[in-house]
Amino acid sequence: MNEERVVRVLLVEDNKDFANLVQLFLKRQTEARFEVQWAPNGPDAMEAIASEPASDLILMDYFLPGKNGLEVTRDIRQLGFTTPVVFLTVNKDFDLAVEVLKLGVEDYLVKEEISSPVLPKTILSVIERQALRKELTELEISQKRLQVIQELVAKILSELRAPMTGMRIGVDGLLDRHGEDNLRAYLVIIRDNLIRMEKKMERLRELKSDRTIPYIRDIRMFDLAEETPQP
Repeated sequence: MNEERVVRVLLVEDNKDFANLVQLFLKRQTEARFEVQWAPNGPDAMEAIASEPASDLILMDYFLPGKNGLEVTRDIRQLGFTTPVVFLTVNKDFDLAVEVLKLGVEDYLVKEEISSPVLPKTILSVIERQALRKELTELEISQKRLQVIQELVAKILSELRAPMTGMRIGVDGLLDRHGEDNLRAYLVIIRDNLIRMEKKMERLRELKSDRTIPYIRDIRMFDLAEETPQP
């Protein structure tokens, strides 16, 4: 049985009756389980946006007490929140459409459409587009990071290959001249570490995908662990 899809919607609307209507209509939908959080004004909306779990989408009324919907949306973007926004308007207004598009608003609907299939379909479509854009952006970042890694690795390997080879030859020569004394044990440790380093560098050289993983804060590290063969 497939897990039910949950969509968290923040509704910024000063009319409580209209907000209740939106909530009731979305709760009847079967495409997903819509969880609607209501904010009657800009300050409450800003507080809700910063809370956890984060909303998947914001339904923004234009006419709000204090700052209007455009101004609240501008504040949201200036604070770095990228939650997609769909505007709710009383009627189709070309000038308003231009303004909301400048702010990167995904879509806008006439309030009369909130009791039609247009509303849930628009919400789901916007969220899916947002997810696709995020996936493509992450893929592009990963590909660029891999390109930089490959260039860096090629440069490092070209500089390390000769001294590493010289160290291996030197250690092998010393091992040939020593029996089972204490020095030989240290030489074996050095040789084994050199072999491990060479294997790691070879894996770096053959890197075909971005295998960096989070380490500390914004620092990432290479994951060079051996891949487990699939049965």
